[in-house]
Amino acid sequence: MSESNLSMGAGHAAVMEESPYAIPSRKLTMWLFIISDAVTFGALLFAYGYVRTASPDWPEPFKFNPSILNVMIMTFILVTSSLTMLLAVDAAKNGDKPKTMRWLGLTMLLGTIFAGLHIREWVGLIHEGVRLFQNPWGAPLFGATFFSITGLHLLHVISGVVALSVIARGFARGRLTAGHVETVGLYWHFVDVVWMFVVPLVYLVNVAR
Repeated sequence: MSESNLSMGAGHAAVMEESPYAIPSRKLTMWLFIISDAVTFGALLFAYGYVRTASPDWPEPFKFNPSILNVMIMTFILVTSSLTMLLAVDAAKNGDKPKTMRWLGLTMLLGTIFAGLHIREWVGLIHEGVRLFQNPWGAPLFGATFFSITGLHLLHVISGVVALSVIARGFARGRLTAGHVETVGLYWHFVDVVWMFVVPLVYLVNVAR
């Protein structure tokens, strides 16, 4: 194959890799995923609100200690992880690989702690008798709605930790760029924002009186 043909092939490949939009394709894909996922969470929270309002015996089981206190700690951890994610993105854009890896590692650690605290809370509720369609305090759908919403969010956190580990590995080896770190950061911030809706709608309105 001639040199001119090789050049033309390389140029064609470069054109194919370019995004037809104002942002990179990977970032556009992530934004589309976030929008669709936000609709899913919105529908779940709307359905939860409807079921809660329609149930006269809806329970209010969350005492300040340990439930609300645990949620406050979880919220602090998740908000802090968003800050460490921002620092990781900033370090990646500045080309500081060691600092990027440290901040990504801390973000993953915080996400893992959050998941552990969440699972501990689940175990406590299950020990008290909460199941998908029964609980000792009233409306049987409490367990189904609670585990569905918090479970979906927990799945996103665990998936985010896995995604961060993959991105961190690729970035450390030079196969991925700061753009990849920024894109996974968008997902992580979305998980944080969703939690800000879950806390008041699922926990705070159900505080034991």
